[in-house]
Amino acid sequence: MIGISAQQFKQNLGALSILDIRTQREWDDFNLGGIHIPLDDLLVRINEILPEVPYTLVCYNGTQSQIACQLLTAKGFKHCQNLVGGLEAYLSI
Repeated sequence: MIGISAQQFKQNLGALSILDIRTQREWDDFNLGGIHIPLDDLLVRINEILPEVPYTLVCYNGTQSQIACQLLTAKGFKHCQNLVGGLEAYLSI
């Protein structure tokens, strides 16, 4: 699994396919756009995302998005990357 730093994420934000796996409440409080599928719903809603798209997964601190990357990789997704430190790291720069 590949990680992307908050700095790289910020520099490339417009070119990334974001998959935000935070809760609905967290998403409502602040979102960066992209696709929103909470981690708890990811496997049920997996048909809403395409395996060939290189997604950058986002959560609050990078832990849940790392888990989500592992789940997607196990389901055949080849191009997932985790925002290291999550939204917390992104907002701190």
